[in-house]
Amino acid sequence: MSARIIAFANQKGGVAKTTTTLSIAAALVERRRRVLAVDMDPQGALTYSLGVDPDKLQETINDVLIRRIPVRNVVVEREVDLVPANIDLAGAEVVLLTKTGREYGLQRALRDVEDDYDYILIDCPPSLGILTINGLTAAAEVLIPLQCEALSHRGVGQLLDTLEDIRHFTNPDLKVVGLIPTLYDGRSRHTQNVLADVGERYGVTVIYPPVKKSIKFAEATQAGRSIMSYAGTHGGAEAYRAHARQLEEGIDPVPVTDLVAPRREATSPDAPPTDADTSEPKPVAQTDVDLDDERVDDADEREPVHAAAPHGSSGETE
Repeated sequence: MSARIIAFANQKGGVAKTTTTLSIAAALVERRRRVLAVDMDPQGALTYSLGVDPDKLQETINDVLIRRIPVRNVVVEREVDLVPANIDLAGAEVVLLTKTGREYGLQRALRDVEDDYDYILIDCPPSLGILTINGLTAAAEVLIPLQCEALSHRGVGQLLDTLEDIRHFTNPDLKVVGLIPTLYDGRSRHTQNVLADVGERYGVTVIYPPVKKSIKFAEATQAGRSIMSYAGTHGGAEAYRAHARQLEEGIDPVPVTDLVAPRREATSPDAPPTDADTSEPKPVAQTDVDLDDERVDDADEREPVHAAAPHGSSGETE
């Protein structure tokens, strides 16, 4: 049986795309699935996140696309099998633009290993260029990591337009599995409103639970491991296990409207109090998984200090 090929895409950077790709890959491995992760980002963030130094690699996905060497020749065995990338891939974009069938390079390469794996997960770069188009053309399905804030929200519409073009020109059967909310802060009404609105606005399934922002992801990247092996009992690991389970068993139905607390109507200062004014406020439904048992302290509120990654890789946030 051929592998199920899923691309992880969002042209906006800093939405935990690489973290999501690796975490779901590792969660599927825990479920005894054979998984290949393909790094299509010249920054090599996925490669670095698995403890491989991109600058020391002799052959990468660049050689597969440009020199057409077998993809098996570049696979690196880690907790998840990896097709690595490094900065050489940036030059591949220019070369591919001169080639016939440039959109199908990755699809052609993966045919040789489709029967060796249950899942092939493609980490697309944060752009809508030829490398992302290769990833989307090779995939049967797309997962969209979404940071719950306005700019990322806007980017979803642009990405969906690109997916329509991909369906029209290169991959008519491409399907959107859904959105995975990342870097989630359940205390913020803005975050809640964005999450409630995005699925409804674009008609895309939102896959729960949302994944809260946590320093543990950056620590796992620094250690060259997934959150599953670095902190397996952590709430972030549990959230991604839930996503992996839903990929195999079907998406859990969770009403988006449950996330948003109703707003009270504005009243005049002289108006008598209503039942809504005197009653206890209704709490917002908490469908997200807490990443820490204790309350967030001031240190966790600050931006995490990421491990130094090559060529602008940002660990957790790509």
